[in-house]
Amino acid sequence: MNQKLVISPSPHVHGGDSVPKNMYGVIIALLPALVASLWFFGIGALIVTFTSIAACVFFEWLIKKYLLKVAPSVSDGSAAVTGLLLAFNLPSNIPIGLIIIGAAVAIGIGKLSFGGLGNNPFNPALVGRVFLLISFPVQMTSWPVPITSRLHYIDAETAATPLSVIKEGVSSGQTIPELMSEIPSYISMFIGNIGGSAGEMAGIALILGGIYLLWKKIITWHIPVSVIGSVIIFTGILHLIDPLKYADPLFHVLAGGVLLGAFFMATDYVTSPMSRQGMLLYGVGIGLITVLIRTFGSYPEGVSFAILIMNAFTPLIDRYMKPKRFGEKVKTVRVQPSK
Repeated sequence: MNQKLVISPSPHVHGGDSVPKNMYGVIIALLPALVASLWFFGIGALIVTFTSIAACVFFEWLIKKYLLKVAPSVSDGSAAVTGLLLAFNLPSNIPIGLIIIGAAVAIGIGKLSFGGLGNNPFNPALVGRVFLLISFPVQMTSWPVPITSRLHYIDAETAATPLSVIKEGVSSGQTIPELMSEIPSYISMFIGNIGGSAGEMAGIALILGGIYLLWKKIITWHIPVSVIGSVIIFTGILHLIDPLKYADPLFHVLAGGVLLGAFFMATDYVTSPMSRQGMLLYGVGIGLITVLIRTFGSYPEGVSFAILIMNAFTPLIDRYMKPKRFGEKVKTVRVQPSK
């Protein structure tokens, strides 16, 4: 017989997905928010975005080639996605040196120190962002004013974000209705005319990007819906208890990084649970921790910390919320022979 029986391991059926395809899909989904950030923050957003992406790609190539001694894989798009997401978490007037430090931490510590793509327990972009926030709090909390700062970079005019205004105002004894007159309207928040990073403005652009990810089936609805839904529920309960002290749910969704975190950060394949039940629990945990930090913590924003904390719980969630196995165990019964 000339024909041979070839046996190969699974999977035997491929869906056509690949790392480059999904990564470049995420980049396409982020383009509306990128265009909005360039419109509102101008040259500063351009410098921060270009530097962050270039630095992340460079450090991944450098570390893989000369430290890990493996073939660089910068063409798969994962380093570019990390750089773009890191830029979306930075002020548009942050010095270039700090962007490079954040990129080195994100790629070198957050990603490659654990073995590279597929092995990192924490979202690399958020690792870089939180490192910069803790190490350089002044530079990381100086937010340029949109429109008026488009032609400026380091010397851009700055102002407090809506979350900071609410946090500081409530702490000083002001009420929510009084503070609402000091921040942009919800329409301005929705289109992006507010202070903050590129990922904390232009809610409509982030929603369009999220819809694209869902349409292309790059992500599922479970994590975004559970994150946004839990933020709405928990802030709604607090607002009903004391509307003079706690802002309404719509404010919390549009202000800060809830939309960016729900669609683009929390849905990272490697650092999020595999099962649908696990994704829902994971998303609710992110929403709850975000609300607790924003309401009772020292920081006005808590999305980054919430995602990193739930990243740490992902292995535990996967352990106790495993997908249902095919087939079932058959109990073996020993039959005693008749005499």
